[in-house]
Amino acid sequence: MTLPRILLTGKNGQVGFELCRTLSPLGTITAVDVEDCDLTDPAAIERLVDEVRPDMIVNPAAYTAVDRAESEKEIAHAINATAPGILAAAAARRDALMVHFSTDYVFDGSGTAPYRESDPTNPVSAYGATKLAGEKAVQQSGARHLIFRLSWVYGTRGANFLLTMQRLANEREELNIVNDQIGSPTWCRTIAESVALILAQNQKAPITQNGIYHMSAASQTSWYDFAKSIFDLSPDKNKFKLKAVNPIPTSAYPTPAKRPAYSVLSNDSLTHTFGIRLPDWQTQLKQALEI
Repeated sequence: MTLPRILLTGKNGQVGFELCRTLSPLGTITAVDVEDCDLTDPAAIERLVDEVRPDMIVNPAAYTAVDRAESEKEIAHAINATAPGILAAAAARRDALMVHFSTDYVFDGSGTAPYRESDPTNPVSAYGATKLAGEKAVQQSGARHLIFRLSWVYGTRGANFLLTMQRLANEREELNIVNDQIGSPTWCRTIAESVALILAQNQKAPITQNGIYHMSAASQTSWYDFAKSIFDLSPDKNKFKLKAVNPIPTSAYPTPAKRPAYSVLSNDSLTHTFGIRLPDWQTQLKQALEI
């Protein structure tokens, strides 16, 4: 049996790196990053798809510098909105499955209950706006598609909150961490493993449930409490220079981009459709710190 051809973007990113491993049993993977294909260049994207001739396109690649996106809106839009649309249109022409990743930042954070896929979107940052535009481009492409909205993604490599906190704990005696933004920290490996399980189902019976699905850790926390847990559970905690961690409001830590105050996602649709529910954030953090 000929294995399906999978085109995977963002191979060096947090989710993309993990997907390289979890998707390998499902097909022949061509994994690329910016050095292989410039996602701001539509012609380069078209050439890549023509060369690979994929049966599935998996697109975790994104412009994720939330604050810098406020001053680089055109680049962020090209990568987060235009490129997914081009990939999805190419998938439609080939009857390939398009798998795309989005974010909790498509919501404004004014809610008080976990956001469902059908809730109104209203991004408050350029990053969120470009990711929402990417969702719409994929939906309008005519391709069979799955869009997974993620929340507070972290990992044990690259640049993310977990590694930043561990670095700062080695450098400083005192840290101030925002405690009035609420979300669900989600380990990139758990995301990749969950996506692989869903796509394995697709091999047995082609997925017909086009649409958006929320995929995040169960339960919720603040950045402050997440940071405290990182410090408490880190294997090298006894070597930390850190002595005090102080909760502060968002107003005391101004940034170029506004963040949603509440961005917890409801994963009920994911569970109902695919039978998958991610562990709570505490369990995922313990697992991440044990590797």
